[in-house]
Amino acid sequence: MIRTQIQLPEEQLALLKEMATANNKSMAEIIRQSIDFFAKSKSLDADVQSRKRAIAAAGRFRSGINNLSASHDDYLAEAFGK
Repeated sequence: MIRTQIQLPEEQLALLKEMATANNKSMAEIIRQSIDFFAKSKSLDADVQSRKRAIAAAGRFRSGINNLSASHDDYLAEAFGK
């Protein structure tokens, strides 16, 4: 691990100490867990945004083929020359 130094307001430090004591963990462990949680939540936000964009795009394009959903495997094989 790499040692680093941070500055916290007194209120955050008090909360951090309280959480560490209540969970029988070091303040450093609480900070590491907090960073992991924050990073995962940001990743989930990006995933949610990607899904929303995909849903918004669904149905906006037309192929002109009436049975594409039923015969998509046949059309795919034809496109790849199989």
